[in-house]
Amino acid sequence: MIGFRNYFQHKFNPLHVFCRLRRFGVSRSAARNLCWVYERGLYRFLL
Repeated sequence: MIGFRNYFQHKFNPLHVFCRLRRFGVSRSAARNLCWVYERGLYRFLL
C-alpha cells in the first residue's frame, strides 16, 4: 500500500499536474490557476 501512495503522490502532485497541463498546450497562467484551485480544493483532502 505504501508503493501506491507514493505513486499517487507523485502523479497527482500539483507541480506534476502543472507540467502536464503545459505539455498539453495550456497557457502558463491558466495552468497555474487550475493547479492552485486543484491544490487548495482537492489535493489537500486526498493526502
